Amino acid sequence: MESNKRKQELLKEFLPQLEKTSIVWYAWVAFLFAAIFLGIYCLVLQILKGHIITGMRDNVVWGVYIVNFIFFMGISYAGALVSGSMHLFKTSWRGPILRIAELTTIIALFIGPLYILLCIGRLDRLPFLFMYPRIQSPITWDVIAITTDLFGCLIYLYLSFIRDFALLRDSGDTKLPKWRINIYKVLAIGYHDTPTQRKRIKNVTNIMSAMIIAIAIIVYSVLAWIFSVTLQPGWHSTIFGPYFVIAAVFSGAGVIIILMRVFRSVYHLEKYITKQHFVGVGMILMILSMFFAYFTFSEYLTKWYGSKKLDDNLIQILFTQYFWQFVFSNYVGTLLPIIIMGIPRFRTINTITFAAIVAVLALWMNRYLIVVPTLETPYMPIQDTRPEWMLYKATWIEWCLTFGGVGTFCLLFTLAAKFVPIIPVSEVADAELEMSAELAKGQDNHEATVTNSLKKQIVHKKEANEL
Repeated sequence: MESNKRKQELLKEFLPQLEKTSIVWYAWVAFLFAAIFLGIYCLVLQILKGHIITGMRDNVVWGVYIVNFIFFMGISYAGALVSGSMHLFKTSWRGPILRIAELTTIIALFIGPLYILLCIGRLDRLPFLFMYPRIQSPITWDVIAITTDLFGCLIYLYLSFIRDFALLRDSGDTKLPKWRINIYKVLAIGYHDTPTQRKRIKNVTNIMSAMIIAIAIIVYSVLAWIFSVTLQPGWHSTIFGPYFVIAAVFSGAGVIIILMRVFRSVYHLEKYITKQHFVGVGMILMILSMFFAYFTFSEYLTKWYGSKKLDDNLIQILFTQYFWQFVFSNYVGTLLPIIIMGIPRFRTINTITFAAIVAVLALWMNRYLIVVPTLETPYMPIQDTRPEWMLYKATWIEWCLTFGGVGTFCLLFTLAAKFVPIIPVSEVADAELEMSAELAKGQDNHEATVTNSLKKQIVHKKEANEL
């Protein structure tokens, strides 16, 4: 009874975010739609005119699109790992940021694979990938892995929403339209927060949290193997699997910190998303930056020291044509989070957010350096040596489609925060009650200890008087 009362109190605090819509919100959504429609326009142009309007050619067959695919899949994996791990290990401060991590997982997972379609010159042949798959092909592995991950994450996300759907369904004093209440009623699937239902949903969520961690590792490892099983210099590496996984969680942790800062400011969630949460995720960012720096150093050191001609050509290109990009992605992007989180006086919400922004941009650039310079270093020189055929430069079409994907990510997050509270009400209420119970238990134990101590003193005094 006390639990339901606290949940209703918390829900009343977040209902204005769902009920009221400001002019600023409409302007923001209109801006995002404009970015998306511009991307759709560019997509139509690309379909009609072909890849000639992009920077991709016979030599550099992949460009910004594949970089965006790797990036979005990475932050999706990070959201799954962070939310799944926090739920599985019952992290005490997990409540307010769980939904942000969960939404990051599913939204990025929807957007990432779309960029693969932009790389395909003949979209009419896409059904053949499902009709006549070749199990020997890493692309087939990737399709199976991503599809499995998508279904698993959807189930996990839905399970985490059911309790809040039931709260919104049962909220009597609300200005929400009737059609939304009816949707909440359907989505709640008869959940009434009975002890039996609560136990079942907890057990199923625990199982799913462990499963999505394993699935996410498999998915991103398969994505890494698409590169590492080739004999292309710069890609043929045995550490690409763990290297990609670490890089994914690194960038995803940065995106989660940025989203925490945005929602904290927009919805005034200072009471719930505190400095402790930024420091907690910031520590994850720092540890991952150390691992990422180690893998990066190992990867490039072995290539440089081995002095193989093709690897040496790639290193020369990275240290000349892409020098500043290389420094930013592999030095600035890794050292800044370590410095800010390693020195306590630098650990403020603004500095942690700044470090996260730099880390995210650096990790995107790192993917770019993995893809493009490698393709600009072929085994054999191409026949046509014109720079526009040998080198890659993204066109405005590719950049507009990139911003369209980012706009879609932001729009889906904005709409999701308008449909359900961005803070999981049931999770936060349960955490508060658990903490209160632990404090009360600790106080009772303390009082019992003091009482026993006083009793022992009285007994000792009586024995002393008798003597």
